Amino acid sequence: MSDAPLTARLVKPSVIPGFGVALGFTLTYLSLIVLIPLAALIFKTASLGWDDFWRIATDQRTLAALKVSFGISLLAAVINAFFGLVVTWVLVRYEFPGRKLLDAFIDLPFALPTAVAGISLTAIYAPHGWIGQYLAPLGIKVAYTPLGILVALVFIGLPFVVRTLQPVLDDLDRELEEAAATLGAARTAIVFRVVLPVLVPPLLTGFALALARAVGEYGSVVFIAGNIPYVSEIAPLLIIIRLQEFNYAGATAIATIMLIISFVLLLAINLLQAWSRRRLGRG
Repeated sequence: MSDAPLTARLVKPSVIPGFGVALGFTLTYLSLIVLIPLAALIFKTASLGWDDFWRIATDQRTLAALKVSFGISLLAAVINAFFGLVVTWVLVRYEFPGRKLLDAFIDLPFALPTAVAGISLTAIYAPHGWIGQYLAPLGIKVAYTPLGILVALVFIGLPFVVRTLQPVLDDLDRELEEAAATLGAARTAIVFRVVLPVLVPPLLTGFALALARAVGEYGSVVFIAGNIPYVSEIAPLLIIIRLQEFNYAGATAIATIMLIISFVLLLAINLLQAWSRRRLGRG
């Protein structure tokens, strides 16, 4: 009796041809590009010992830099989430002259080198810049302050929210809104009970992407921040300073702290996103 039928039963057919090879390549690629460098970072930090790590983590300059980086990044991501939703709604739901040009401008921060963005924003918001000269008499100083960091992070983070929301809003069936209006729902009720629940998961995704980009941003920030310790110094810059001092252990310790905080924040956002999708599915 042949064993061919038994072999056929044991080997499950794959929907995607070459899945085993593709999976192996994916795991190898992720290991080389992501997992191994992160493991090396953690191992280098572990060589410090707990006492030295805790000393670096609780250093006042480190805490101040982390507060600036994560605090302003969170605020910038919230601003981008709100205005990104407004911009996406305008681009998708309205027809007006120059709409396609405005849509193309959204991608400008993607293509613009971060150093160029930082220099441009600094020139615009400096006390004698195009916008800064009008803000200075009002006592508003943007360049070389934490406010300048916020401006830079909002600038580079907005496209992540818009491009995440845009295809979802494009595909949203307007018949649902028309049906709700036919049943007597007010426009506010349609927005908050029909449209926004569908947009919450992609909005959280865009928020997470903008936050992740803002936390690790360096080039566009160092020019406009002023880089004053305890005031406008960001954590990535402090890492660079420690490397220039040949304090590699201190640099990796700060990087590990940023990695842990970023992981916790993104995990919380992903859990919230999964909850919103389950809630929408039950609805």
